[in-house]
Amino acid sequence: MKRFLFFALFVAASSVAATIYADVRLPEAFSSNMVLQRDMKVPIWGRADAGEKVTVSFGSQSKSATTAADGTWQVELDPLTMSAEPATLTIKGNNELKLDNVLVGDVWLCSGQSNMEWSLSRSDGGKEEIENSTNPNIRLLQVNKAWKTTPQTELPTKGWTECNPTTTPGFSGVGYFFGKKLNADLNVPIGLINSSWGGTRIEPWTTPAGFQKVPTLSNISDEIAAKDPSTSAHKELVTKTLQEYRDWIKATEKNLADGVVVEAPPAFPAMLTPYTDHQKPTVLHNAMVHPFVPLAMRGVIWYQGESNLGDGMLYAEKMKALIEGWRMAFKNPQLGFYYAQLAPYTYGGSGDALPRFWVAQGTVEKALPYCGMAVINDVGNIKDIHPTNKRVVGDRLALLAENRTYGKSDIVCASPELDSMDVEGNAVVLKMKNAKSLKTRDGKAPDWFEIAGADAVYKKADARIDGTTITLTNGTISKPYAMRYAWDMIAEPNVQNEAGLQLSAFRAGEIPERGNLDTLLPEAKNFKLLYTLNPLAPRLTDNNTRIAYTTDKSKEIVGKVKRIGYFLYLQKKGEKTPQYVFVTMAPLSPELGKLGVPTKATGARFQQKVNNVTVASNVDGVETGTFADGCNVEFWDCNYGAKNTGGVPGASDEAFDFGDEMSTGNSPGYGSMQIHNFAKKQTVFAFNNFGAGPGCDIGIGNCPTGTNPDWTFSHSAGSYEGGQMMVLVETE
Repeated sequence: MKRFLFFALFVAASSVAATIYADVRLPEAFSSNMVLQRDMKVPIWGRADAGEKVTVSFGSQSKSATTAADGTWQVELDPLTMSAEPATLTIKGNNELKLDNVLVGDVWLCSGQSNMEWSLSRSDGGKEEIENSTNPNIRLLQVNKAWKTTPQTELPTKGWTECNPTTTPGFSGVGYFFGKKLNADLNVPIGLINSSWGGTRIEPWTTPAGFQKVPTLSNISDEIAAKDPSTSAHKELVTKTLQEYRDWIKATEKNLADGVVVEAPPAFPAMLTPYTDHQKPTVLHNAMVHPFVPLAMRGVIWYQGESNLGDGMLYAEKMKALIEGWRMAFKNPQLGFYYAQLAPYTYGGSGDALPRFWVAQGTVEKALPYCGMAVINDVGNIKDIHPTNKRVVGDRLALLAENRTYGKSDIVCASPELDSMDVEGNAVVLKMKNAKSLKTRDGKAPDWFEIAGADAVYKKADARIDGTTITLTNGTISKPYAMRYAWDMIAEPNVQNEAGLQLSAFRAGEIPERGNLDTLLPEAKNFKLLYTLNPLAPRLTDNNTRIAYTTDKSKEIVGKVKRIGYFLYLQKKGEKTPQYVFVTMAPLSPELGKLGVPTKATGARFQQKVNNVTVASNVDGVETGTFADGCNVEFWDCNYGAKNTGGVPGASDEAFDFGDEMSTGNSPGYGSMQIHNFAKKQTVFAFNNFGAGPGCDIGIGNCPTGTNPDWTFSHSAGSYEGGQMMVLVETE
């Protein structure tokens, strides 16, 4: 009896399990209250028992498919016509599913980091907007945060909801305002999917295929492939690693038998180690986007970049990978992609890091079709990385979509841009496009324009608008070469077109490679330019191990170097006369890479006396002429102490001067690039702490303040308004 009862229960349980497994199922991307995409084929997919016939019915259409051996099925509805009247989507297999209150309209994915995640309840006017947010023609789908190392089919969400005061408070403010404007302007039902995560980089959102599409990102693509068990790269690396371990085991067994010391086993390849957090490439796409694939959608809005600020122009390549990857995944080459420029904010570090990033963002819409950037440098808060005026951001993104995706050519969506630049006497003349006329949003004179002469010292320009032309002058610059606009992370400029769309940061013109060096110092004409950089905003890359030169001609220099020259030019704030110094000497190394700014990447470390040093300078107190001896250099990437370990005559053990102790164990460290005339107890010039960007130490002659003649801890870069540094060589 007990055996029979057990058998009966087993059969019943098995039958229930089989029924549950056989039930036709849909991914969480489909639910009641959803919006189906109009005017394109609409994939519907899910799971069921292998061989099970599944029929999908919507309106007058009915499509069937047979479930594959892996339990998956998919049908494709013919393009649907927009409808504001709700309908039922029916999926029938061994069981039947009915999705009620389904509309046909346009579906948009809202993604990015915290400024996209930022809720409507925390946005300006959020309380009133929420109270009036009831709109059955806007539907919302909120994706919960998750990350996975492999592509997922299950979506972390509770399903679609209608737009109303109970569903909008936690939804993306940018997404809500974007959808609201599209719905109002187009009279089309809008479905919004919010899949965003604060603080995330762009790489986790990107597909492997997207990285493969961009050659400059091959290092990321190779890493992804190495971790994927289905790739040949993974199999080859695993095979190689196994052989190394086999060889080690064999050698170790022999060493054990012979009484020889056993060596450590080979290190496990980092490329094979699975990703361990949500900031790694592909992992957010796997969990928060891939489950939608291949959902029919009209497009994407994107607000991200704060976490990638240090990428500079490389960010443009990463955006291309993201966009191309998503377009391939959703099999939609016309997938609209509209993104928000970062807003001004006090990030710290170099003030030009954000303008450079703005330029990178701006290049993407010119490189790919159906893209556009909403310029938002007028809605930020330089003390808050989360500007709360999300309505303007959403509205400007909607303008881009209406013009470039929906073809409404009468909609003005583009911010003004530079068309051409000319120099007419002492004036820079800018002609702008994407504008019928220009104005300032505050009625004041145009601000944040600067121009520079050959010395690369940018000074505030007096700007005058005449229609779509802007004329720039500065009374102290007789021959301008270049200009820039809004070139600072805290710039909240005021120029806009007649539609109220802001002019974004840009640069134009070109400073002569050698600046005004040859005018100031004719004797430098025999020297070839090797490197140039802005010493007031030096940029280190690769974890502070490599300097990013403005000009690098190291591959063009031929012949043996017989002398090296260092030119430093500084314009102090509030002073009319600039300071300069030009120092030449025998080369410190035959390697060109070691003659520039000393970094960990170059391995340049010199603490030595130098002879036959020539100094030319206009700085009071700096000894000029040729010095047969009595000079030394302190070039290194590491930290240093005040003790005179080099035994330099006259150097102090307490102050930082010309006999300091190099701390080789700290790299990359504070960093020193100093030339001294120790016989005269004098620093010729110093450039320290270059990893601090605009907080670095720099000066010509002895530091006039504090106790350290070599400018250590002076953080003096901020006292200058412009400068140049050049490294030059004289060859045989």
